[in-house]
Amino acid sequence: MQAFIVNKRSRDEQEKRVQSQKTSSDTGTDYPDYSKDRDVDIDRTPKEEKMHKFSAKLDSLDCWKCPEDQWPNERHDACIPKVIEFLTYEEPLGTTLSAAALFMTLLNASVLGIFIKHRDTPIVKANNRELSYLLLLGLMLCFLCALIFIGNPTSVTCILRQTIFGIIFSISVSLVLAKTIIVVIAFKAARPDSKLQRLLAPAVPKLVVCISSTGQCIICAVWMLCNPPFVEYNTKYSDGKIIIQCNEHNVAFFYCMLGYLGGLAIVCFVVAFLVRNLPDTFNEGKFITFSMLMFVSVWLSFIPAYLSTQGKYMVAVEIFAILASSAGLLCCIFLPKCYIILLQPHKNTRKHLIGTV
Repeated sequence: MQAFIVNKRSRDEQEKRVQSQKTSSDTGTDYPDYSKDRDVDIDRTPKEEKMHKFSAKLDSLDCWKCPEDQWPNERHDACIPKVIEFLTYEEPLGTTLSAAALFMTLLNASVLGIFIKHRDTPIVKANNRELSYLLLLGLMLCFLCALIFIGNPTSVTCILRQTIFGIIFSISVSLVLAKTIIVVIAFKAARPDSKLQRLLAPAVPKLVVCISSTGQCIICAVWMLCNPPFVEYNTKYSDGKIIIQCNEHNVAFFYCMLGYLGGLAIVCFVVAFLVRNLPDTFNEGKFITFSMLMFVSVWLSFIPAYLSTQGKYMVAVEIFAILASSAGLLCCIFLPKCYIILLQPHKNTRKHLIGTV
């Protein structure tokens, strides 16, 4: 919709036209009373378009277009700048989301510190502590990457936000998948004559992570090279506002990235579900199953919410999905172990571990 401003006419011309209207009414001709309508245009503009016109004086006929970054004032006699809208740190929504991201980052760092301090205890060693460290670092980056989405979008942040989000999340889910596969191999290779024991080498989980995350890296690289996101100044969505947002340029790449991430999460969920009934002391299957169930649920609900919003609320929905899914992984996988390490140290012994098995 375009805004117009009506050119001013001289007083003499207006008086002549009013006089001619009176003369016409004397002859019985039915003419509209222009003096009662400040927004009448000579081409009988529809009502919805009249809302976007200016009238500096009564009964003006010529119209001007306002610039794209301006809008009519309430009196319809001048152009005023449109309100610029994007998610900022200062507004309540931005402050809440950024505070939540920082809080979860500190909680994540605390869990990492607990694991490093108790790195020689059985419960930390039994669940592949190297993968646990990498996963905690990955989740910390997931929480921090939400901050890139807040603030005035630029060409750099538009490119980085989706790329960093997609790659870091894929690596994190790949680490969870590697932990799950190691659980399966550990139980299958428990017998001394098992040929699967050679798969317990440190290189196996690294290989799983590299293979699982390579596809996402290729998708993001092709996206950035062919159709990189850019800054868009949306003046059409809301009257009187300029919404500064990142345009994905090619939405197909964005949904391919989400689809790949969802595929990894579903594979991880299925594998963890199949090993959920193995002995609890070694087994992370139940915790990983719940974490993946929460992860998939969050991102499935994200898609319709993302498509039904615009502007800063669309960004807020994606930030919330990032924080909620990352928090689900952190709480479901690591907090039960922290509970045993800190509050039930008598269970964090090799005797208890072997005795349960």
